Amino acid sequence: MANHKSSLKRIRQEEKRRLHNRYYAKTMRNAVRKLRATTDKTVALEMYPSVQKALDKLAKINVIHKNKATNLKSKLAKYIQKLG
Repeated sequence: MANHKSSLKRIRQEEKRRLHNRYYAKTMRNAVRKLRATTDKTVALEMYPSVQKALDKLAKINVIHKNKATNLKSKLAKYIQKLG
């Protein structure tokens, strides 16, 4: 167990941040899953900007890596293009 006040505070902060990041990462994964489950191109095109915005925001605050966000956006764009 930590002995210093500063380390105890750091533990509290990290736990709070971990839960915050976990929530937003899970929300993002669900949005990506929902978009991939869509078979209608018009619906997918409507959903894509909001998913893209969420990915960019999470990459900006380092919840996910910027390359992961870029890769996901690219794969989703390819998926949407393939929809008929």
